[in-house]
Amino acid sequence: MVYKSLDSISISDIVNLGISPETATQLHQKLTEIIQTYGSDAPQIWTQISTRILHPDLPFSFHQMMYYGCYVQFGPDPPAWLPHPEDAKLTNIGSLLERRGKELLGPSYKDPISSYSAFQEFSASNLEVFWKTILEEMNITFSVPPTRILLDDPSKENQLLNPGGRWLPGAYVNPARNCLSTKRRLSDIAVIWRDEGNDETPVNKMTFQQLRSEVWLVAYALETLGVEKGSAIAIDMPMDVKSVVIYLAIVLAGYVVVSIADSFAPNEISTRLVLSKAKAIFTQDLIIRGDRSIPLYSRVVDARSPLAIVIPTRGSSFSTKLRASDISWHDFLERANNYKNVEFVAVERPVEAFSNILFSSGTTGEPKAIPWTFATPFKAGADAWCHMDIQKGDVIAWPTNLGWMMGPWLVYASLLNGGSLALYNGSPLTSGFAKFVQDAKVTMLGVIPSIVRAWRTKNCTAGFDWSNIRCFGSTGEASNVDECLWLMGRAHYKPVIEYCGGTEIGGGFITGSLLQPQCLSAFSTPSLGCNLLILDKNGIPIPQNAPGIGELALNPVMFGASSTLLNANHYDVYFKGMPSWNGKVLRRHGDVFERTSRGYYRAHGRADDTMNLGGIKVSSVEIERVCNSVDGRVLETAAIAVTPSGGGPERLVIVVVFNDGYGSKPDLIKLKASLNSALQKNLNPLFKVSEVVPFSTLPRTATNKVMRRVLREQLTHIGQNSKL
Repeated sequence: MVYKSLDSISISDIVNLGISPETATQLHQKLTEIIQTYGSDAPQIWTQISTRILHPDLPFSFHQMMYYGCYVQFGPDPPAWLPHPEDAKLTNIGSLLERRGKELLGPSYKDPISSYSAFQEFSASNLEVFWKTILEEMNITFSVPPTRILLDDPSKENQLLNPGGRWLPGAYVNPARNCLSTKRRLSDIAVIWRDEGNDETPVNKMTFQQLRSEVWLVAYALETLGVEKGSAIAIDMPMDVKSVVIYLAIVLAGYVVVSIADSFAPNEISTRLVLSKAKAIFTQDLIIRGDRSIPLYSRVVDARSPLAIVIPTRGSSFSTKLRASDISWHDFLERANNYKNVEFVAVERPVEAFSNILFSSGTTGEPKAIPWTFATPFKAGADAWCHMDIQKGDVIAWPTNLGWMMGPWLVYASLLNGGSLALYNGSPLTSGFAKFVQDAKVTMLGVIPSIVRAWRTKNCTAGFDWSNIRCFGSTGEASNVDECLWLMGRAHYKPVIEYCGGTEIGGGFITGSLLQPQCLSAFSTPSLGCNLLILDKNGIPIPQNAPGIGELALNPVMFGASSTLLNANHYDVYFKGMPSWNGKVLRRHGDVFERTSRGYYRAHGRADDTMNLGGIKVSSVEIERVCNSVDGRVLETAAIAVTPSGGGPERLVIVVVFNDGYGSKPDLIKLKASLNSALQKNLNPLFKVSEVVPFSTLPRTATNKVMRRVLREQLTHIGQNSKL
C-alpha cells in the first residue's frame, strides 16, 4: 500500500479509516502541531506521534498511516523507538556506564546512548573484565570462587579440543541457590500465576519465602528416591508454578533437569529419556485447555518412562490409574513431611557440571542433546539484565515451556535478577492471557511472532491495559514489520527487543537494546560479550560494520555456550570446516543474517536443513520421515520452510513427488490434511503444513543429497505471486 506523507494527510483521510469527524479533527490538529514543531526530523516526529497521539483504541490502520506517512522519504530501517537520555541512565547498563564508563572506556566515554556501541566492542574484546563486572553487578555468589574468569589456551592442540576456552575454572556454584537468595525481601513476590478459566479471580501470588520453602521440600523429597547426585531427572509438564518449583529443586539438590516439551508424542519423549538416561520423570495426568482434556501421563507411560511422579491437574484424584512403580505428587511430598520449612543446603557443584539437558533438532533426525553447565544459567540471567533490563520488582511473562530453552531462560532471567515470574497456565492466544498481563502488571512481555499474529487476528487484547509494560522481547522466529508495529501500539509504543540465540548458547548472540534506536523486526547490536561475523559465499567474513548477507558465524569464546553434546561430536557439529578469524576457528550457528546499510541486522532463516516452526527448531529429515509414509502414492517429499513475501515466521511447505506406479494422484487438499494429522500425531501438535506443492523430481547434488536451498529459492519466487 502507498501511504501519503504526513503533511498531505487530510481530516477526511482520517475519517475514512472509521474515526469520527470530531476525533479526526482533534488528531489532525495535534499532528499539525507536531510537524510544525519538529520540521523534517522524522524520528522525532514519530516519537511525538507515538506518545502523544496514538493509543490502542484507535484503528491500527491509523497507526500505519502515521508510521509509514512519517517515514515516506526516510529510506530503509526507520526507527520505531528512540531511547530517552534520562531513561537510559536508569537502565542496568546505563547505570553501570554512568558509574564506571570512563574507567572501562577511557576519556572517550560520553553517555550511555552515545557510548553503547563502544561498550559492546569493549565487552567482546575484554571478556574477563566484562564478565567479572556483570557477575558482580548481578551479585552472583560462589561457594568456591573461580581462580579467574576465563582460561583460554591459544595452542593449536587446545583450539581443536576446546575452542571455547574454560570459564570460571575452579568455581563451585549452584544457580538455584542464587535464584532463592535474599536479593529481595522474603515478603516480596517471586511468582504470579493464574489458571485458565479463573480469569475473573485475583492472580495468585507466591512470596520468595514461600517459594524457598516449597523448593526445599521437593529437594528433600528427591533425596528419598535414592538417585545418585548428578543423575538426570526429567520434567514433562506445562510451565506452571509446580514445574518451576520442581525445576529449581532438581538443580538445588545437585541433579540434572531433562527438559521435555509437554506437546511431544510418546516416541519423542522416549528418545529424550533414553539420550539423557533419566532416572525419573515429573509429569501430570492431563493438560486442561479450555474445555479440552489432553492426556499427558498416558504419553509418558507409552514412552516407557522410568519412575514417574504424577501431579493431578485438578484436585487430588487422578482420572487414570498409576503404574505400580509410579508415585502420586501427594505421596511424594509426604516422604519429606518432617522437613517442611527446613532449609535445604544447596549442593554446590563444579561449574562445568551439567545442570540441564535440553534438545535441539539437528539434520540427522535425532535431536541434539545439549547440556547446560552450572555456568549457563548466568548467561541467561545476564542477557536479561543487560538487554531486557530486568530489575528488582519487574514482572516478567513469556509464554513458553521448560522443554524449550526459553523456559529455563525465563526462570533464571526473572529470579536471578530479583524479578517476579508471571505464569499463565493456559493458552496464550486468548483474551484470558491478555487480561492476565494486565492484572499481573507485567513489565516485560516476551513473545514469539506467531502469538502476536494470533492476537492481532483475534483482536483478543482489546480493552486491556498493558501500560505497565516497559518493553517486549521477541524470539524464536523472524518478526513481521506490521505485526511488530501493532504489538508496540498495545503498550503505547514501548520497544520490542528482538533476541536471537540458541539452546547451545544459553541465551542470545544478537539482540536489541534500550540504549539504541530500535527498528521494526530488526536487531540493533551483537549481544554484549559476543563477536559475530557474516560470511560471504566463499566463507570469508564480510568486513565488520559493512552491509552484506550470508551465513552467520560466532567467536568461539562465548560465556555459557556448550562445549559438548551427549550424542554427537561437538567439534564436528559446530567447528569442523569453519574458517578462522583472529587465530580462532569460528563457531557455526546456521542462520543467514543480513547487516543493513544503517547497521541493523535482519534474520533470513536457516542456512542448513533445519527450520523454525512456531519457535520450535525441527529438521527437514524428521518431517520428511513422517510425510513419506502417509500415502502410498507419495514417492518422496521435501520439507521446506518458506518465508512469506511480507516477512514474518517461516511457513512449512511440503514438496511432493508422486510414484508413477500408482494410478490417480491424491487430492492435494486431502493429502495436506493427512500430512497435518500425521505430523501432529507423531511429531508435534503445533506443526502445520501451509501448502503441498507437487514436483516431478527433487533437485539433488552429485552425491544424491536433496538441494533444499534450491527448492527454497524456487518456492520463495513462486510465493511472491501466490498464497505461499
